[in-house]
Amino acid sequence: MDEKKEIILQVNDLKKYFPLDKNLFGKPARYLKAVDNISFTLEKGTTIGIVGESGCGKTTLGRTILKLYNSDGGSIFFAGQDITRLSKHQMRKYRTKMQLIFQDPYSSLPPRMTVGNIISEAVRVHKIVPKKEVAKYVQNIMKKCGLPPQYYDRYPHEFSGGQRQRICIARALAVKPELIICDEPVSALDVSIQAQIINLLKELQKSMGLTYVFISHDLSVVKYITDQIMVMYLGNAMELGETDDIFDNPLHPYTQALFSAVPVPDPDVKMHRVILNGDIPSPANPPKGCKFHTRCANCMKVCRYMEPKYIEVTKKHFVACHLYNQEIMNDLAFYDAEYDQILLQEQQMKEQKEKKNEKK
Repeated sequence: MDEKKEIILQVNDLKKYFPLDKNLFGKPARYLKAVDNISFTLEKGTTIGIVGESGCGKTTLGRTILKLYNSDGGSIFFAGQDITRLSKHQMRKYRTKMQLIFQDPYSSLPPRMTVGNIISEAVRVHKIVPKKEVAKYVQNIMKKCGLPPQYYDRYPHEFSGGQRQRICIARALAVKPELIICDEPVSALDVSIQAQIINLLKELQKSMGLTYVFISHDLSVVKYITDQIMVMYLGNAMELGETDDIFDNPLHPYTQALFSAVPVPDPDVKMHRVILNGDIPSPANPPKGCKFHTRCANCMKVCRYMEPKYIEVTKKHFVACHLYNQEIMNDLAFYDAEYDQILLQEQQMKEQKEKKNEKK
């Protein structure tokens, strides 16, 4: 029997809303729901992949978990501690344990600092090792990340994108973190360099017992590095499951469309490509009901007005889709009639409004 692993991160119904408009009293009147009711648990030493189209809220989720943004609802538990409402001062002791690797290695490194100073800055601030041992400690971290010791006194502009990302990884590792949020860490790099960086991250995870939240839109990379995958669309989690399970049996129509676009390196395999209709709706004005219904080939009337429940279809495989809700599927006629009633009421209200306007 497998020993139960320690849960390092637990996210429950997490929300992050950005105000768009304000009313006469200066209070927010409309919100952009960047992260809306996201939940997942992450075991120590494993990786969860967060995937979805650009603008679906992946990066906002990562930054909200790190409390770079304050959440607007839900809770975040790190190593069993509720960090949701902690102040900046209270969060300081967790800052070394949670780190972020940025997407762009070109803009995330200060150009006037040497590599040694960039990596050692947080080591000195948080007093990770005694002052005398800082240089030796940093060079040891550099070695782990494939950076020769002679790079210590050089500046970022002297390096290629792959080497810069190694410096970013070394900077994150220098404070001995337990959880690292990787925000598309290889998307700005060449394919050959991507493989090197991904292999480096896997090696470091094995040797240092690291836990990753890996944000990406490259599904081939996600398949290789992750243990579980969460698919996001317009701030909502559409599907969550173990990596092999999601790739072998994608349940949500959006996941099926997303994964059908992954190229298979076999000329004899015929791919069934699912083409989505229309463009992704505005996150500021998402559709009612299921946010995906405007592009879904399996859209039913119930999808247009009722938000789907998050259901565990098989063990550890969750999906937010009415197709897997037996209660709704068994009584579709009732929900269809309810939708027709809603349409009728809306039409009557519209006509009344028009009559009032005509009288004026």
